[in-house]
Amino acid sequence: MSNAAPRTQADLIQLFEPVRDDLLAVEREFAEQVQSQIHIIPEIGNYLQMSGGKRVRPAVLLMAARLCGYSGSRAITNAAVVEFIHTATLVHDDIIDDADVRRGRKSAHAQWGNDVTVLAGDFLYIKSMAMALTQDSLDVVRLLCDVTLRMIEGELYQLTKNGVVDLTENEHFDIIHRKTAYLFGGCAQIGGILGEVGAEKEQALREYGFGLGTMFQLVDDLLDFTGAAAVIGKPVGGDLREGKITLPIIHLLEHGGAEASDLIRNAVRDRDVSAENWARIKVMLADYRSLDYAYDRAVEFGETAKRQLRQFSPGREREALMGLADYVLLRDR
Repeated sequence: MSNAAPRTQADLIQLFEPVRDDLLAVEREFAEQVQSQIHIIPEIGNYLQMSGGKRVRPAVLLMAARLCGYSGSRAITNAAVVEFIHTATLVHDDIIDDADVRRGRKSAHAQWGNDVTVLAGDFLYIKSMAMALTQDSLDVVRLLCDVTLRMIEGELYQLTKNGVVDLTENEHFDIIHRKTAYLFGGCAQIGGILGEVGAEKEQALREYGFGLGTMFQLVDDLLDFTGAAAVIGKPVGGDLREGKITLPIIHLLEHGGAEASDLIRNAVRDRDVSAENWARIKVMLADYRSLDYAYDRAVEFGETAKRQLRQFSPGREREALMGLADYVLLRDR
């Protein structure tokens, strides 16, 4: 894996500088649209908004739109729509995973309970589509519906594979693509639709986002083994304890022999792993270069993503999108 210094929140803020004012407008739009006469809805919405998310998806949409020559209000609206969709998925994911912590704070369902929170997630989904329908571009609405359906399919597919130790690499990537990559791809493509750059450049942006999203999830999976709990805002090793098999574990199972197989199968069966066994798993991940393998795959997707941007003229926005791929690869949370 790379020895380069991890990227921090300050690096991300600098990358987002070209769309800083637009991102602030997205925050205001989110706060305005989450209002309701049912007081618990804005209460939950405000709690989620203040939870420290990186706003990477809205920023991709805004920078892609600027790259394509568009800087109007529809970019703000669509970026807020995307943040609503993403936030809804996080709410539902935490319920499914029974996660008590999200980004270092109590998760919404730990704060308000499942009954209230699942309905709040539904509200966010429906609100996102209502916002999208205020525009006159059905192409964008169709794209957002398609992406949202793929994300829900990905969550359902992952649930059917939860606890399945012999998950294949192809199955794992199918889950990543549906749960994460398609939304990133949709964000970038919407920028092209708004800028009316034509099908070829739209597709290039979609592929940029798809590669970026895949890399984002691969790095997220790596942080489960290499990150610090206080930094990433969730318990380290949580994926394995929840029965989720990720790329480093798939690689280790292929190369680590009986010892690796026994350690991992026992952890998944028990939904727990002792400190001693966790330390041994981490040693084996290093010995068999399983973390390096996953990191190298992330690098491949990042390079593929950046290649798509060569169809566009150099400039601030293109450099920011290029830099975002480098940030995602080296992020520490």
